[in-house]
Amino acid sequence: MTRSIYRKLLSPRSLVACLFLSHLAICRPAPAQGLTSEVVLESIELGQRYLASQQLQDGRFAGEGLGDYSIGVSALSTLAMLNSGLPTNHPNVAKGLKYLRALPEGEPKNNYEVSLMIQVFAATGDKTDVPRIALWADRLERAQVKQDRNAGGWSYKWQSGGDTLGGHADPSNSQFAMLGLREAAIAGVPIDRRTWERAREYWIRGQNADGGWSYSFAAAENGRGGSSTGSMTVAGLSSLVIADEMLKSDAGVSPNGVPPCCEDQPTNEAIERAIQWLSNHFAAGYNPGNEQSYVLYYLYGLERAGRLSGRRFFGDHDWYREGAEAVLLRQRREGYWIGVGHGEDRNLAVATSYALLFLSKGLAPVLMNKLKYGPRDAAVPREIVGNDWNRHEDDVRNLTNLISTLDRWPKLMISQELDLPRAAANGDLASFFQAPVLYLNGSTRPAFNEVDLQLLRSYLEQGGFIFATASCQSAEFESGFKEALRAILPPGEGELKRLPADHPIYRSEYLLQPEGIELYGIDFGCRTSVVYCPEDLGCYWDYWTQFDPPDRNVQLKARIIRATKIGVNVIAYATGREPPNKLDAPTEDLTKTDLDRIERGLLQVAKLRHDGGWDAAPRALRNLLVALNQTVGLAASPKQRNLLLGDPNLFQYPLLYMHGRQPFDFSERELELLRAHLDRGGLLFADACCGSAEFDKSFREFATKLFPKNPMQQIPVNHELFNGSLGHDLRRVRRRSPSGFDPNAPIDSQIREVDPFLEGVEVDGRYVLVYSKYDISCALERQTALSCEGYIPEDAVRIAMNVVLYGMLKELRLPEPDPK
Repeated sequence: MTRSIYRKLLSPRSLVACLFLSHLAICRPAPAQGLTSEVVLESIELGQRYLASQQLQDGRFAGEGLGDYSIGVSALSTLAMLNSGLPTNHPNVAKGLKYLRALPEGEPKNNYEVSLMIQVFAATGDKTDVPRIALWADRLERAQVKQDRNAGGWSYKWQSGGDTLGGHADPSNSQFAMLGLREAAIAGVPIDRRTWERAREYWIRGQNADGGWSYSFAAAENGRGGSSTGSMTVAGLSSLVIADEMLKSDAGVSPNGVPPCCEDQPTNEAIERAIQWLSNHFAAGYNPGNEQSYVLYYLYGLERAGRLSGRRFFGDHDWYREGAEAVLLRQRREGYWIGVGHGEDRNLAVATSYALLFLSKGLAPVLMNKLKYGPRDAAVPREIVGNDWNRHEDDVRNLTNLISTLDRWPKLMISQELDLPRAAANGDLASFFQAPVLYLNGSTRPAFNEVDLQLLRSYLEQGGFIFATASCQSAEFESGFKEALRAILPPGEGELKRLPADHPIYRSEYLLQPEGIELYGIDFGCRTSVVYCPEDLGCYWDYWTQFDPPDRNVQLKARIIRATKIGVNVIAYATGREPPNKLDAPTEDLTKTDLDRIERGLLQVAKLRHDGGWDAAPRALRNLLVALNQTVGLAASPKQRNLLLGDPNLFQYPLLYMHGRQPFDFSERELELLRAHLDRGGLLFADACCGSAEFDKSFREFATKLFPKNPMQQIPVNHELFNGSLGHDLRRVRRRSPSGFDPNAPIDSQIREVDPFLEGVEVDGRYVLVYSKYDISCALERQTALSCEGYIPEDAVRIAMNVVLYGMLKELRLPEPDPK
C-alpha cells in the first residue's frame, strides 16, 4: 500500500492539551482520522495531477492498448477532470475541450465515444455546446437497434448512414448511450419517447432470472446468455432508473390537474430485483461474477447505480464508504490507478478517470434522507411491512434534482433512503446526519417503537431537521406524527404551531404568500427544527420532470411549481444552501457519550444563566466539549453546569460560557462577583446567537459596566488565538452573511472567507472576556440557517476550541473566594 488513509493520528499542535494544571488530566491521543472528505479530496487532487501530467500538448490523452478509442480516452479524461472539480478554464480542461471541439465532422464514429462527448459538453454548462450535443444525440438515437432480440440496445458502431436497423447490441455500449442521451435531455435536447421505451424493454428483456445482467444476454438464443456480473448489473439498474425518469407521464391526472395521489402506484419489479442482486453479491474490492477484471469499471457504474437509485446501502453495505476505501487502497504513489486482469481499465488514463468519477460524484452532498419506516415484519424485524412511507417513489429524488439546477446551490446533490429498522438495530445515528434534512411522508399512523423515538430524539437534539408531509391530506398520519413529536421532545416543547407570516421560510428562496400555505413548526434550539405541511406536496414532486412530457396538463404544472417552491424554501431554510459532505457526518450519539460525568481531573465549563435567552442553543457547549475530547484529546467533561452569577460554585469553574438572543441585565452584586472571578484568572467566552442585534447591544453595555476602564476591542488577527501557535490556524475563516433584511424580498446570503472577528477585554496582558457578535453557538449545534449571521459550523468549532485552549493556558490557580 503506497498511500495511507489513516495518516493524521495526532497533530503536534494538539499537544497543547498536555497542560500541567491541577484540575486537568494528562492528555490522550486523538483518535485516528479515518475516511473523511478531506482524505478523499486529497486523493482526487493527486489523481487530477497525474491525469494532467499525461495530457499531450494538443489536449489529447494517450489511448495505449485501446485501438481506435483515443478520442474516447480523451473525452473520458476530460470528463473526469470536470466532474472532480476542475473548472472549464483550468489549463488542462481547456486544452481537452479545445481538442474535442476541433474534431473533424463525422468524428467520433462509435457509441462509446459519442456518449462521452455528450457528457463532457453537458458538464461544461456552455449553451453554445448544445448544437453539438443535439447532433451527437441524434446519432445515438439513429444508432439504436430497432428490431430483433437486440431491439432497444446499442452496439459499438452504426451502419453506413448512421441508422442501425438490426444486429448485435451489448449492455455496456447500451448503458453509455443512455448516459449520453440523459445528459442531452437535461441540456434541453428533445429525445424521442420511443427511444426510451425501446431501451426500457431491452433491459427488462435481458434481465437474468436472479435479478442481475450479463454482458452476453442478448446474444444467447433464449435471451439469458451468461452469469450475472456486478459491472453489468449496475449498468442495468442505472439504465432502468434513467428510462423510468424519462418516461414520466400525466397518466391518471384529472382535467383540472389533480393527480391520483392516493392510488397505489406500480413498482418497477426489475429495479427491485436488481437491487436485491447487488445486496446479495455486493463487493467493493472486485467485480462480482467477474472477479479478475473490470473492477474500476464496475465501481464507476456502482456509483451511478447507488446515486441514481437513491440508495446508500445495498444490503448492509454502505456502497460509497466501502468503495472509497477500496479505491484509495488501489491508488499508486504517483496518483494513478490501474485495473486488474484484462479490460480497458488497464489503461492508466481510463482507470484513473473511472476512480476519479467514483470518488468525486459519489461524494456529492446528500440533501435529504427519506425515512423508510412503518410496522415491522414479525418474522424479519428489520423489514418494513407495506410501502406507505414510499407512496411517491420519486418525490425526494425529483425535488433534489430540481434544487441542483438552481443558482447558488451545489450542482450535484443526491437524496437517499434511510432505513429506520437498520439504523435502530445498529444504533446508527451517524446515518441520519449524512443529510441535513430528514423527510417523512405517509397516510397511516406512523409506527415508531421506543428505540426509533430515541434515535429521532437524539437527531433533533444534535441539530437535525425533520420535514414531514401528509399523503392524501391524511388526518390519521397527522395525529400519529403529532403524538410522536410529543414523545420525542421535552414536555411542552413538542406541539406544532402555525408558522407566523414573517417566518424566514416564506422567503428563503422564493417569495411565497403565507396566507395560502399551511406550514406548522416547532422551534427547538436556535431555529425551527420541525416543519410539517398537511398537504401532499410529495405527490406533486413525484410528477416533476426535467422537461415537460407530451401533453403536460397546464393546471398540473402550476400545482407542481407551487409544491416544489414550498419544498425548496423549507430545504433552503434548513440547509442555508450548504449541505455537508456525507463523510463528515457525526459518527456517534453525543447524548450517550461515556464521558458524561463530573469528577476531579476533568476540564469543567459552566454556562451562565440570564434573562436574555441564556439557553437558546442548549447543546452548543456540550458539543464543543465533546469535540475537544475527540479532536484535541483534551480530558474535558461534557456534562453541562448552568449557574447564576450569584451561585457560590461559580469560582470552581475557570471557564464560563454565555450566549443569548434577547436583552439581559445583571445586578451590581452579580457584576462584582464576575469581575472578581475574571480578575483571579477566569475567562468568559460569549457570542450572540445568530448575530442577534438585541443581544449584541445588551452585551456591549454589560461589558462596559463590568470593566469601565478596559473597553472591549477587536482582538488582532495575528494574536495567538488565530495564528495557529495555540491550536487551529484561524487567520482566514468562513462566515455567512445575509445580504439584506427586506421582508418583501427573498433572503439571500453568502459565505465569504474573511479575517476572524472576535472582541475582548484585556486586563494585565490577558484577555478575560472573549466575545463574538457573529454566531458561534447555533453553528455548534449545526443549526445555522440562511437568516443566521455567523461562522459556518466547522470554523465555529475551531474558533471555540481555540478560545478554550487559550483560557486554559492563561488560567491562574484561583484562590478560594472571599466568604463575604
